[in-house]
Amino acid sequence: MIGGVTRDEYISAVRALVAEGERLERRPSLAALRTWIAASDELLRSAWGSMDRYHLSWLMVGRPADAVRGRTMTRDEEAAYVREVAAAKTAALRMSLKAVEVDGMPFLGETTT
Repeated sequence: MIGGVTRDEYISAVRALVAEGERLERRPSLAALRTWIAASDELLRSAWGSMDRYHLSWLMVGRPADAVRGRTMTRDEEAAYVREVAAAKTAALRMSLKAVEVDGMPFLGETTT
């Protein structure tokens, strides 16, 4: 058990987060995105450690190059932003799931025998 979850619990939680990310891509909501990002960040942190341990591309999740600055986004801009961030974060979650489920990568603090 790492970070308060077993491997099976982690896999189940990541699958649920991937499903929610896919839903956000279909039906964008900025409020739901914020909640989802916080939940996924906490789960990933418990398994892998702080963000500095993640791949550099992970640091760009939520920071699209063409993000609107200095004004409120239009409804279409907000929807596009949510879709882009959800797609990127969902891809990172899928990689984490593969690392645990397929590759058997050890969690933070775990050792292989």
